Amino acid sequence: MQPFKKQFTLSRDYLAECFDQSLPYGKGAKPNYLFPALMLAAGAGSLIFTDQPRVLGYMLIAFAILELLHIRFRRTWWLARQMWGKSAGSEVTVIVDERGIATQSEHTQTALLWSDIHDVIETELGLIIVATSGGRHYLSKSLFTEDLVSEIVATARG
Repeated sequence: MQPFKKQFTLSRDYLAECFDQSLPYGKGAKPNYLFPALMLAAGAGSLIFTDQPRVLGYMLIAFAILELLHIRFRRTWWLARQMWGKSAGSEVTVIVDERGIATQSEHTQTALLWSDIHDVIETELGLIIVATSGGRHYLSKSLFTEDLVSEIVATARG
C-alpha cells in the first residue's frame, strides 16, 4: 500500500457529516419514545390517582418533556458539545500506510492497525471503521481518492 497523508480541519461541517452518516449504523439510530411515554404516564398517574404531594408527578412530567427535547434536538446538542470541545477547529492529519490508519492532532493521536479493524461500513459520504474493541471511527471519503477508499475497504476486510 502506498503511504497516504492528508490534513484537514475538524470543522462543524465535517462533524455534521460524521453525525449524519454514522447515525443509521449506531446504537441510537431509532429513538426510544417508550421511556418518556412511561415517565409521562407515571407522572400523570401520580397527579391523578394519589393524594401524595404533587412534586413527584410534576418532576416525572418535566423529565419526560426533557427527554423528548433530548430526542428531538440530539443532532444539535451533539454538534454543540463537539464544537465546545478543545479539538473543534483543529488541524487533523490522517495517515494511511501498510500498518494501518492513524490520525494526529494537537490534542489526540489515534492509531488503528489493520489487524485491529473488525469491519468497515461504507456509507454514501464516508467510512465507519469498526475496531475489534467495538469503537467506531468515521472518516469522510472526501479525504481520499476513490482508489484509496477501495483499497482501505479491501485491506480492512482481509
